[in-house]
Amino acid sequence: MAHTDTNVQNNTAAPSTASEITQDLVAKNPGFTSGSKKVLLVLSVLFLIGVITFVLRAIDVGFEDRSQWGYYAAVFAFLFTACSSAPMLALVPRLTKASWGKPMHRAAELFAVVGLFNFIIFIPMLFMLPSGSGRFTMWFVDGWKMGWPPGAPHTWDMLGLLGLALTGIALLYVSSLPDFAVMRDHSTGFRHKLYSRLASNFHGSKKQWFFIQNRVGVLGAFYFMMLIFTHYLISVDFSMSLVPGWKDAIYPAFHALQGLQCAVAMTLLGMFLLRQFGGLKNYIGLDQFWGPAKLLLASSLLWFYFWWSGFIVYWYGRTPAEQDVLSFIMFESYKTPFFIAFVLCFVVPLTMLIWNRIRKSILGPTLIGLSVLIGTFFHRISVYVSAFSTKDVSAHSLGGVPPAILPNIGDVLMIIGTIAGAAAMYLIASKIFPTVSIWEVKENLLYRRESTFKRVKVLILGKPE
Repeated sequence: MAHTDTNVQNNTAAPSTASEITQDLVAKNPGFTSGSKKVLLVLSVLFLIGVITFVLRAIDVGFEDRSQWGYYAAVFAFLFTACSSAPMLALVPRLTKASWGKPMHRAAELFAVVGLFNFIIFIPMLFMLPSGSGRFTMWFVDGWKMGWPPGAPHTWDMLGLLGLALTGIALLYVSSLPDFAVMRDHSTGFRHKLYSRLASNFHGSKKQWFFIQNRVGVLGAFYFMMLIFTHYLISVDFSMSLVPGWKDAIYPAFHALQGLQCAVAMTLLGMFLLRQFGGLKNYIGLDQFWGPAKLLLASSLLWFYFWWSGFIVYWYGRTPAEQDVLSFIMFESYKTPFFIAFVLCFVVPLTMLIWNRIRKSILGPTLIGLSVLIGTFFHRISVYVSAFSTKDVSAHSLGGVPPAILPNIGDVLMIIGTIAGAAAMYLIASKIFPTVSIWEVKENLLYRRESTFKRVKVLILGKPE
């Protein structure tokens, strides 16, 4: 397998031996600099403003009136979709043994820390969710008599999201163990003590490497299963079951597919920031953007396919209840956020990524990934704000099209504060965990050699096994 080496083409001086890579990447993880401290301070202030706004609203209106919390639910759903799904982009290249994915694995895995933040902001939503008794949910009426344990949906939604967050943290920690050992052996003072605790007794024995390689695969498989299952729980319990007349078997799968699309988009954005501001241009290069750009194009086509599969059933059914649901979520009350989502999640990626010049670049996929993230945020507004604004959740149909609820200053502050809190978590994690997997980059040296093909220097890559 051969392709042109980006670093060779650009004539950049990249570390070429294992020791050089170790020294370079250790030096690029110095902890908090003055610039990163300023960014963290700004993010913390914005997050604190959002927390204060949340507390004041909770004291003023409580949690009974769900219409006051629609935008809070939307920003949670957006962060869950975008951040909790991002570690999947580290699993796909590992399964296919794609060498281009090794430098980007950690950028994707770091979003697992944001998954823990998502669980914390999810807890208040449990008080906003009505009981499943007396209304249509996937848990049935008096479902515990049919084998479902009591506490559904609240208990099981919470356990699903917590299980996903803990699995993600475990995946990040296990894959980082060799890097913690490297940082331990190349640091002093407080950082030496910190990484000595994090690395535990890892010293690179054959048994320990076997543990790393296998546990990463097992945890990755469990994370994928938990992710799809949790998407199903959140999408049904916090949106579809709250809208009378909305019964769509495709919607949970569409919700999960949006997560996979956002996983690519969020990782592209994270890699771009780490490349520009983390000094990682020798490791995160063109290949790390070109590969995910193809996945982003494919997932954008699937976005339309899943949306169309659910939409066409209601469009042809044309019962009054079905028409009200379509009008409410897509074509009347929340038509603006829906059409923004349609354009940014499908039209823009499709029309832009079909061009090889844009797809095979660094800035192009990043901007299109940002477009997908913004579109997904607006789609979560059209779905979750509408669901939280319905009054009688036990009715059989909407009985008309309720008006849209526009955001007020409190909603805007909570949205900004919540996103700032997630960004702060990622920034903190990037200062503790090496942002490029040192051991995987060094492992890649074993399967590569440079050669000359006619007048062009190329990189020849072998695959293990």
